Amino acid sequence: MKMRNLTLATLCLIAASLFAVSCASSSGATSAAISKGSVTGNWVITDIQFEGIPENSKVTVFDEASYSCFQGSNWVLPSNGKGSYTLSSTSDGCNTVSQPIMWSLYKQAGGTMFQFKKLSEGIKAKNVTEGYRVELSSADGNSMVWRAPVNFEGKSAYIVYTLQKSR
Repeated sequence: MKMRNLTLATLCLIAASLFAVSCASSSGATSAAISKGSVTGNWVITDIQFEGIPENSKVTVFDEASYSCFQGSNWVLPSNGKGSYTLSSTSDGCNTVSQPIMWSLYKQAGGTMFQFKKLSEGIKAKNVTEGYRVELSSADGNSMVWRAPVNFEGKSAYIVYTLQKSR
């Protein structure tokens, strides 16, 4: 009789576990579950928003150019980590830039960070000591969102980049 009760209890536990797993949300990857495969590919920054920064502010991003120059920029992120981003020349004063980078994902405090270093001619990535890290809020293989923390007038703020996979 005890063996039958133990078997019944085990079956109930398995059924409850399967029910809990089947009810779990699966709508897009959470920050903690984002894999390198969902980030790999060619991307275009389609939108840049501010959180805690006035819209008309002059903000230079990635020590490169005004945030507006990154609107429409192309990011090539191959699986080997040796990628690049390209800015296009515009009438607003943006210059054409093609910057090689070394990129990777970094797990931090239950979330995922997208990080990259700018590479210069003749300098190996391991010798580059400075880089950039942004929170990877979401990535589903077709779109991703970066939240870059910045200090604005002594307060924490964010620049939020939306990227779409280019075909």
